[in-house]
Amino acid sequence: MPRFIPGFLLLTVLLPQTLPGRQPVHARHAMVVTREPHATDAGLATLQSGGNAIDAAVAVAFALAVTHPSAGNLGGGGFMLIRLASGASTFIDFRERAPGSASRDMYLDPATGKPTQDSLVGYRASGVPGTVRGMEYAHAKYGKKPWKSLLNPAIKLAADGFPLSYGLSQNLRSANTSARLARFPETKRIFLKNGAFYDFNETFKQPDLARTLKRIRDYGAKDFYEGRIAHLLAADMAAHHGEITLEDLRAYKAIERKTIEGSYKGYGIVTAPPPSSGGVGLLQMFGMLESTGYEKSGAGSALSLHYEAEAMRRYFADRAEYLGDPDFVKVPVSGLLNPQYIASRRATIDPAKATPSSQIRAGALTAYESTETTHFSIVDAAGNAVSVTYTLNGGFGSGVTATGLGFLLNNEMDDFSSAPGHPNLFGLLQGEADAIAPHKTPLSAMTPTIVTKDGKLYMVVGSPGGPTIITAVMQVILNVLDFHMNMQQAVDQSRIHHQWMPDSLSVENTVSPDTIELLKQRGHTIRLTNAMGEVAAIRLDGQWIEGASDGRVEGNAKGY
Repeated sequence: MPRFIPGFLLLTVLLPQTLPGRQPVHARHAMVVTREPHATDAGLATLQSGGNAIDAAVAVAFALAVTHPSAGNLGGGGFMLIRLASGASTFIDFRERAPGSASRDMYLDPATGKPTQDSLVGYRASGVPGTVRGMEYAHAKYGKKPWKSLLNPAIKLAADGFPLSYGLSQNLRSANTSARLARFPETKRIFLKNGAFYDFNETFKQPDLARTLKRIRDYGAKDFYEGRIAHLLAADMAAHHGEITLEDLRAYKAIERKTIEGSYKGYGIVTAPPPSSGGVGLLQMFGMLESTGYEKSGAGSALSLHYEAEAMRRYFADRAEYLGDPDFVKVPVSGLLNPQYIASRRATIDPAKATPSSQIRAGALTAYESTETTHFSIVDAAGNAVSVTYTLNGGFGSGVTATGLGFLLNNEMDDFSSAPGHPNLFGLLQGEADAIAPHKTPLSAMTPTIVTKDGKLYMVVGSPGGPTIITAVMQVILNVLDFHMNMQQAVDQSRIHHQWMPDSLSVENTVSPDTIELLKQRGHTIRLTNAMGEVAAIRLDGQWIEGASDGRVEGNAKGY
């Protein structure tokens, strides 16, 4: 109720969804939302010249490999979720894979038995890259425009250069980033200007990368995996005691998988299957929340955040036990998403009190079984939608730039359980299902997701951010479906994250201090953080398409 305060005007407390804030970008026909403006332009130009959403995704992915080096990549991998205008959906897994020489204990110190830093920094940290193969696979099967035309924007950006954003120039100068990148001469030369550093708005040219992109344009992915690029990369690995061989590159294949589909309050959810842990997590957490009435207290309230955190906590306990590469381990997807199993997990949530993570274990499924990344979302005029998340894992990956080739390599091997029970880069505990094995795919949190309404395309959502990807995507969708926000408000709303272990609730520092205090009173251990995730989202709202970039970063949305 509004309150009268002596000497002041009548004050009305507004719920977050009624605040004006930033407005979504509106368009009638098509929309592209990415982390970086030059990449957005490349995608939009592709659509306007007759390409479809898959063509635009390829153009964006290669452009980001030039303009967003901390995560955009040729030397990494990821997932592409496609929903065609016909309503059919598919999932392309071009995630990095363990080299053939990989072994369960390869990153353990023989003397102590504890994990070393080799899975994080240097040549041994890299899995076999999948981006180039994945983009070519998607284009060959679902694209329209000539392959060469999709590489040209990226080649021009690499050869002619582009003005460095303030954020990227400062990131490269930061003590942690520069110290790690300076360890590798090729990386220091290209990205740190041999220690002189690039200034904000200075033109950044990458001739080595331009030559590599030209070869991919002219000869396709075959050159990256079998031709000159492959030979140069394999030789560089051998010279620096890396694990990736020419045979590993030749053997790499993108895998087309069936999407996971479910529902939440009448909306269809189309999302990522294993080796992503995100789709299962999203549907399980939605299931835990669906019949609780948690939303009645309003967006951002202590009660609604408490329920969300408790659902997150329970899912991440299951994730640690059950999720892994489905080509190597049996992932009990049907059991984890069984309504009775989800109800049993929901029943353990106390509305008034946080459950200590030490008291939560993965659920018993026998009765039910039958952190640096980037994301972009695209919808074309025909109604095709693409949601892509791809990564180098940590910011700037392993720190290694392939000699003479101009692209950074991933440190994706850290996404395996180097030692089951020990936390990885993101503090995640993972189990035997994610142990290292040759040619295995590490478990991922990447969660490209599409929401439908009455069988029609409604939302395209995704985010980077390690394990916070899953919870960021969940919260943005809930903000629209339960709290009736527009797409931009849903993206800009403050976020929380709980991943079971460590037993702390990460809360963005934009959350009200009063709300934080109420969460503490419920038993949550709070860890304040500046920002989590960088969602790129699209919503179809009547005759309009809403595009929403994340104000936490320098992303943008454009449409026509």
